[in-house]
Amino acid sequence: MLDEFSNQVIKTDFSKIYGQSELKHDLKSALLARRHVIIVGPPGAGKTTIAKNVADLMPKRVLNDCNFHCDPKNPVCPECKTKSMETKEFEGDDLFIRVQGSPDLTAEDLLGDIDPIKALKYGPLSVEAFTPGKIFRANNGILFFDEVNRCSEKLQNAMLQVLQEKKVTIGSYEFDFDADFIFIGTMNPEDESTETLSHVFLDIFDLIYMNYPKKITTEMNIVKTYGNKLGVEFPVKLLHHTVEFVRELRDDKDLEKHPGVRASIGLYERAQSNAILRGSEKVSYEDIHKAVQSVISHRIKLKPSVKYLTSPTDYIKEKFETYAKVNDMSNSENEEGDAP
Repeated sequence: MLDEFSNQVIKTDFSKIYGQSELKHDLKSALLARRHVIIVGPPGAGKTTIAKNVADLMPKRVLNDCNFHCDPKNPVCPECKTKSMETKEFEGDDLFIRVQGSPDLTAEDLLGDIDPIKALKYGPLSVEAFTPGKIFRANNGILFFDEVNRCSEKLQNAMLQVLQEKKVTIGSYEFDFDADFIFIGTMNPEDESTETLSHVFLDIFDLIYMNYPKKITTEMNIVKTYGNKLGVEFPVKLLHHTVEFVRELRDDKDLEKHPGVRASIGLYERAQSNAILRGSEKVSYEDIHKAVQSVISHRIKLKPSVKYLTSPTDYIKEKFETYAKVNDMSNSENEEGDAP
């Protein structure tokens, strides 16, 4: 019989995510099987958003109010095994523990460590001397590891046991610590400042791939949903051209790095800001034009054959002005707009 979490997984349509039907199906399949997953995709594709959406599926649970979030019926931490603990009702968000990948992240940050002051007081191998890391806070929940390919090989090795066996061996302790959670990681394959994930580490996971929205209407819905609305009108046709320009850059053969959905959102927000500063209640072509270099130029990378001829800022300015002229963007602002 399926538990409450599995039933929630089956029912969900991941309403906070637009499009991405194949990704949603694959993620639901992996969650039902309690598989660890890594979501692979470019920046700004929505990897973090869909991982947070999983937290909404977590049912409320009554657990011990300890650092291990123990199930009262099956306590795993030494403290809960030796004495009665108070319980607490946890929401899904309480059991969604986020870790930001970084070369500076250590095994002690994730697994925990011996507190030297407490070790002097209680003894080096006492339960009281051990300070659990974030992995144990994710017990009976979800560990979300953002940019997992930014962690060192040493840290990858430290996580192998708990991901494979749901147990952690700490230092000189004579017993293992249990930790049962679902691991959801994200990875940007285009990021150059990352570590190589070992074959042994990757073998633990199912990789789920996502990309930018296939349809412009989907991306426009994302922009209007997640972008800040500043109370000015944004003509529909003008917004369409704004998003379409960003999407065309993703197919630009002169670029090595392309702008994501965050660029579309950035233009949406900054154009509104510029309209307000201009004293207008409606976004114009000029409001977008003034924002385009600031929002997009650092989000692209020119190919070697191009970067010696022009700068990213000049390239974006020229591209936008050409696009605007071909599509007559200056007249698009006269179209009916969205309500503020």
